[in-house]
Amino acid sequence: MKSIAASWRRLSLAVLTILLVVSSFAVFTPSAAAETYTVKLGSDKGLLQFQPSKLTIKPGDTIEWLNNKVPPHNVVFDKAKNPTKDAALATSLSYKKLLLSPGQKQTTTFPADAPAGDYTFYCEPHRGAGMVGKITVQG
Repeated sequence: MKSIAASWRRLSLAVLTILLVVSSFAVFTPSAAAETYTVKLGSDKGLLQFQPSKLTIKPGDTIEWLNNKVPPHNVVFDKAKNPTKDAALATSLSYKKLLLSPGQKQTTTFPADAPAGDYTFYCEPHRGAGMVGKITVQG
């Protein structure tokens, strides 16, 4: 009888230990860190385009806009071409001030609750020349 009780205690202790180890992985597993992506304003060859012109990100990620070639440039998100057609969101993502010198940087961080979908952006001075891009936010 004593050996059965001792066996049950050992088994119970083993099960509790396994549960503790497994639950610690669930509690201490780090969440996915936000990423930072670089988009060049003006291609390396001097073309009026964003490089890359299409990018897929997750909510909470940051875009670093790097003024590269043929300035001035800026980044304006189209109010009518985002998932919710939210003018305030488009304005908050935009950087309307012109970057005049190569090497200047500006960042845009997408909110953690940014709706999934496509966000179209452009450079105001060069929109007519086709300097347009798209960010896809994954759900």
